[in-house]
Amino acid sequence: MGDCLDGSTHISAPVEQRAGELMRMLLDPKIKAVVPPWGGATAIDLIPHLDFDALKLAEPTWFVGYSDISTLLTPITLKAGLATLHGSNLMDTPYRVPESLMSWIDIASLPSGARFRQTSPGVHRVNDWDDWENEPEVAYQAWNGNGGWERLDKGQEDVDVTGHLIGGCIETLANLAGTPHLNTKALWEDPGDSLIVYVEASGVEATTICRHLHGMRLAGFFDGAKAILVGRTGAPDSPALTQSEAVLDALGMLGIPIIGNVECGHVPPQLPIVNGAQGHLVFNENDQYLEQTLA
Repeated sequence: MGDCLDGSTHISAPVEQRAGELMRMLLDPKIKAVVPPWGGATAIDLIPHLDFDALKLAEPTWFVGYSDISTLLTPITLKAGLATLHGSNLMDTPYRVPESLMSWIDIASLPSGARFRQTSPGVHRVNDWDDWENEPEVAYQAWNGNGGWERLDKGQEDVDVTGHLIGGCIETLANLAGTPHLNTKALWEDPGDSLIVYVEASGVEATTICRHLHGMRLAGFFDGAKAILVGRTGAPDSPALTQSEAVLDALGMLGIPIIGNVECGHVPPQLPIVNGAQGHLVFNENDQYLEQTLA
């Protein structure tokens, strides 16, 4: 446990202290994984204080999380070349994982070169959280929703694409769009390379998500993408725009497959995605899965 765990305000400690603690953990070869308890609120203030060159040379340590933590995961992969794990945070970790998914612990325990496949479990949980303070032993999610992946772009052809995986939370990554910290070209600039990009909305209404995605597209975040995965969300629609329509308004002109309701966001369960891993996405009438290969 670190020292920066005070949750009385939007931050747990001054930025210099938090950045120093995170760097010490990521550079300590005895620490195998850094797992924040929750998503956070303003991780972007840490970016100028991270030594990406030191991380590039260090023995790799897994950095795990989602939500505002993706503000750190994605730049670390893009600038330091380290795989990071977009998935559950510490508070989600005790839950049993549906059979078609894997826990971040299982993935982080795999050897280099390992390949694993995940599919939709067909169940999810929306707007309903357990009382961990009074029931800390809870280990099973009470699923209150059903449904799997769906093709948002309405394309008819079968999807079978490969590419390096990269992405995160729309509301937080949008603030880095156009900066060197979110330059995805590092993963697709070599001949033959491409991307599979995943994005997910945390909680803002559809019009704002639409603006964010337009900005990210204009900044080049989706350049090189062969397909886009969109996380299932509990975020509200706007009066004249649904969340799915917001995605199509901003990204439909790219002309690539867009798969929605993927378990890669704020609606449990989480399908862990390794930033930087080679992805293989298949979506057709008989088969739907994401396969990942660790470098």
